[in-house]
Parts: sequence; structure tokens; C-alpha cells
Amino acid sequence: MTQAPSRELKTGSLATLAKLLPFLRPYRRQFILAGIALLVAAGATLAIPYAFRQMIDLGFGSAGKQNIANVDLTFLALFGVACILAVATAARFYMVSWLGERVTADLRAAVYAHVVTQSPEFFETNRSGEIQSRLTTDTTLIQTLIGTSISMALRNVLICSGGLIMLFITSPKLSLIIIVMLALVVLPIVFFGRRVRKLSRDSQDRVADASALAGEILNAMPTVQAFTQEVAEGQRFKKSVEQAFKTALARIRARSVLTIIAILLVFGAIVFVLWLGAHAVIRGTMTGGELGQFILYATIVAGGIGALAEVLGDAQRAAGAADRLLELLAVSSPIRTPAQPLGLPQRTANGAALSISNLSFHYPSRPDAASLSGLTLEVKAGETVAIVGPSGAGKTTLFQLLLRFYDPQQGSIRLDGVDISQLDLHALRGAIGIVPQDTVIFSANAMENIRYGRSDASDAEVIAAATMAAANEFIERLPEGYFSFLGERGVRLSGGQRQRIAIARALLKNPPLLLLDEATSALDAESERLVQHALERAMLDRTTLVIAHRLATVQRADKIIVLEHGQIVETGTHAELVAQGGLYASLAALQFGQPS
Repeated sequence: MTQAPSRELKTGSLATLAKLLPFLRPYRRQFILAGIALLVAAGATLAIPYAFRQMIDLGFGSAGKQNIANVDLTFLALFGVACILAVATAARFYMVSWLGERVTADLRAAVYAHVVTQSPEFFETNRSGEIQSRLTTDTTLIQTLIGTSISMALRNVLICSGGLIMLFITSPKLSLIIIVMLALVVLPIVFFGRRVRKLSRDSQDRVADASALAGEILNAMPTVQAFTQEVAEGQRFKKSVEQAFKTALARIRARSVLTIIAILLVFGAIVFVLWLGAHAVIRGTMTGGELGQFILYATIVAGGIGALAEVLGDAQRAAGAADRLLELLAVSSPIRTPAQPLGLPQRTANGAALSISNLSFHYPSRPDAASLSGLTLEVKAGETVAIVGPSGAGKTTLFQLLLRFYDPQQGSIRLDGVDISQLDLHALRGAIGIVPQDTVIFSANAMENIRYGRSDASDAEVIAAATMAAANEFIERLPEGYFSFLGERGVRLSGGQRQRIAIARALLKNPPLLLLDEATSALDAESERLVQHALERAMLDRTTLVIAHRLATVQRADKIIVLEHGQIVETGTHAELVAQGGLYASLAALQFGQPS
């Protein structure tokens, strides 16, 4: 059973981010180079206060050429430190930004590659808009973390550590006081940090909800406009956006409080310690240069801790994003290739034989309603079998089981004598061509849409398949022929033209087993006649299963199977079934006006 990603808020620690390490390991060299640049930049920063101490104590003590020389040397040294700091900072920025972009691209690709292998069961419970949000918004947060926040965190940890060491060297007594006070500051920062993380994940979920809603409505605009629901849908999206805004506002408030607490408490502690230092200078137990150095190091430490509090907020948001992405990566599809897959026998000229035995199935989302029940069917190689019956009888479900989009709860399906559950998924689906009822046209030209059936096909083979599907004529009339862009979801084509593109795609694949799910449902009478001739040619030397509500399209089938409530209730040719006077005869009477 596919496990859908959880939408519950999680209260785990930042340890979640450690699970991203597999994406970081391939780039150890870049991390080492960034680390070296980081160390050099931190060292240069920590050298500046010491230079100021020398300038104050040695350069401003009294007038004289020696003091002027000391001042000149100090400023020259400061400029040299600034040059080192500039180069090291630029190198660090480049390396960590490269790492952020690279790791994010790898993570985005890994999540997408994993999601597209999931069974339809996964997409029953997960909206595509939410998945898109995780692939974009959440990965961007992780990019910020790796490309900026981690670097800033390490930089500030180094500076704080170095600054604290220099504080102790300058004045151990004052340093001990400031350390105790800073330790008391950490507790409220940690408390509010956890709250920010909870609110961050909630905020990301609300944004995903709004994205999913927008994607759903934008893909159904003709229906929305036909039913004059533009204003209502606008209000519904506005409500979703407002909910996301309110959740984000709560996160912003919590993060603002965290920032206020961190800055006030940290700087309050430092001001108090500096007040003590000023009295030490007055008493003569410290020099002015030492106090200046202490002030600068204290400022560096305070700034570093304040920046760490800010970085913690980014890390909390990234941890929430990592949770959501890792949930997708952890999803396991119940439909998998077996560890030791069997192979199909070498293809014969007559297509594939199909054997279905005692097949029972119910959808995971409808466990109490059986879509198929005890279905048994034998289809010989090269045979054309039509499957008819009322809506909901289980016709399309049977096709989904043949393609192994789902596994049945009972029974088996054998293709050329091999149980399809023992086959490699790509080998199984490579042996089956399908023309679905709802045709999918990609945002590409006509050539590439047809070539989707077999990616290595030549232009000539694509054109030949289009010709067989009666699509060549209308494609050549397009502004750029086969290289005309068909629009998103094929909006530039009529329903019948989209159907013929799908038929051409299936014919190009040239499979031994062909599944036609209402393949001519969207065609006018003339197009249906053309496509019917094309399909008759395509059915030669292959096994074909045809689903059709329009019985005129299945009268010449070798065998007609009548399904009702997931069970086979009648089997025979058109003439035999009409003569039986059962369900098929009733359907025929409705469509042909024949007495039942």
C-alpha cells in the first residue's frame, strides 16, 4: 500500500537536516575549498580588533616619528587584512552558492524521479499542485540554507569561537561574566526557535494548498467559464491565499520576537560588561587599547550570536521543507519490478496471448466496492476482443490492471504465459500500447507528441504512424506542419485531432498488445471512418482489446465480452449476443433501434 506523505506538523529537531547528507557527500572537494575560504575570512575578521589595539596603544600614546611609523604600519596591515578578507569572502560566497544550486538541483531531480515512479494510488491522495509546491518552494528554502545559511552559521560560529578566545586573552574576568550572561540568553532563543519551526511547516503547507488549488482551476478554465464561476473561484483562491498569509504572519511574529529577544539580551549583557570594563580603564587595570579590543571582540561575538539567531530561523524553515521533501522520497510504491524479473518469450507475428484467471479487484480508495469480481478470460494471440457494458462495469479498470497500474487482490494475469507481476514493469508496458479515452497532449510540437510512443523513432516513422492514424492531413495543414506547437494540453487541436495524435503515438510503439479505450469516442463520422480503417490495419498481426460504448465500432470483433458490475455476463459475437436477448441486445436496441 502506498503511504501518502503526512500533512501533520512535526516537532522534531534540526536533526532532520542531517538526512540531506547523501546529497552533499558527492561534493566534498567543494565543501573543503569553501571551508578553507571560510577559515581565512574568519581569521582576517578576528585580526582587525587586534590591529586597532596596537594602533591605540602604540600609535596614539604620544607624539613622535616612531608613533607615526606605528600608525602607518598598522593602517598598512589593516589594508592587507581587508584584501585577504575580500578575496576569501568572495571565494566562500562563490563556492557555497554553487553548492546550494547544485545540491538543490540534485534534490529536486531525485524527488521528481521518485514521484513519477509511483502508482496511480499515490496520485489519488496527493494533489499535483502540492507536489509541485514541494519541488519548487521547499527546494528553494533548502537552497537558501545550503547556499547561504549554513555558510553564515559556520562563519559566525568561527567568529564567535575566535572572538571568545580573544576575549579571554584580553580580560578573563570580564569574559567569564559575559559568558554566564550569554548562557542565560540561549534558553529563550531555543524555546522560540522551536515555535518558529512549527509555524514554518504550517506556512509551507498553506502555500502548497493555494498552489494546488490554482493548478486545479487553471487546468479547468473552460469549465469554470462555461458555468460562470470565475468570481466564485477567485474568492475561493483569495480565501486560501489569506489563510496562507495569516499562517505566514504568525511565523513572522514568532521570528520577530525571537530576533528581539536575541538582540536585546545579547547586547544588554555586553553593555553591562563593557560598563565594568570602562571602570577598569579608569582604575588603570586595563589600557585603552585593551578595552577597545575587548569592545570590538564583544561586538563581533554579539553580532555573530544575533546572526546565528537569524540563521536559526532559516534553518527551521529549511528543516520543515526537508521534512516534506524527505516524505516524498520515503514513499514506497506497491507496484514494483520483482528482484528477479522474468522475460517475455520472443515476439511472434500474431501478437500476444492473454490469460486472465479469477480476477478480483477493488480500488484502495473504495475498499468496499468491487470493481472486478472473479473475472476469467482467455484471449488468443492476434484476436480482437471487444469489451462493452454500462458505465462503472469495470472496463477501464481491467485495462489499468493489464498495465499493472494496480495489482489485483485476487487472481492473475498472464501475458504469453508469464504472470505480469513477475515481469519488469518497463518490459510489460513496452509490450502494450494504449489509446486512452482522455487523450494527453504535451506542450510540444506534433512530431514530438507522436514520437512519445517510441523516443528513438525517425521522422519518417512518425509521419508513417500519423498517416495510418488519419492524422497526417490535418497536421500538414498546421502553420509549421509537424513542428507546430500544439499548445498546453493540446488547446490548438479539436477533440478528434487529439484522439488521432494518441492513436498515432500507440501505432508508432508497435506493441504486440493494443488497448483501445473509446479510441473513436471524440471523432466525427468522417474522422471515425478514417480512423476505423487505420485501426483495422493496426490490428493486423497483434492482439487488440477494445472498449467501446458505441457498438457500431465493435461489431466486427472476433469476440465481444459484456461486463456488468465487474463480472462477465455474456460472451459471443455481435449476432450471437443480439440473438440471446440479454444485456448486449438491450444496449444494441437503444443504439440501433433493434427490438430486444
